[in-house]
Amino acid sequence: MAVLTKELIYEILSVVEEIPKGYVASYGQVAKLIGRDKNARLVGKVLSMSEYYGDYPCHRVVNHAGRMAPHFYGQKDLLLAEGVCFIDDRVDMKKCRWVV
Repeated sequence: MAVLTKELIYEILSVVEEIPKGYVASYGQVAKLIGRDKNARLVGKVLSMSEYYGDYPCHRVVNHAGRMAPHFYGQKDLLLAEGVCFIDDRVDMKKCRWVV
């Protein structure tokens, strides 16, 4: 299991900060971009605490199927305001996934 250090937290948040408006990334995609392919849950944990580290666009991170965080009630509204495409209650990952 990965040890949660400030360096790791800011590494995750710096990737999240790069996601452009109108696009989303998955937790696993963020984990892969920091070289920790198996740590998608760790990314979710860090994002749930992000308010303690500054203002980051964590609403732009969803699961691999486009589902939003279960207790982030304003997430869909924030994504819609940025032009993210939805199919029912999921982000259309084919159209709106951030490609790095």
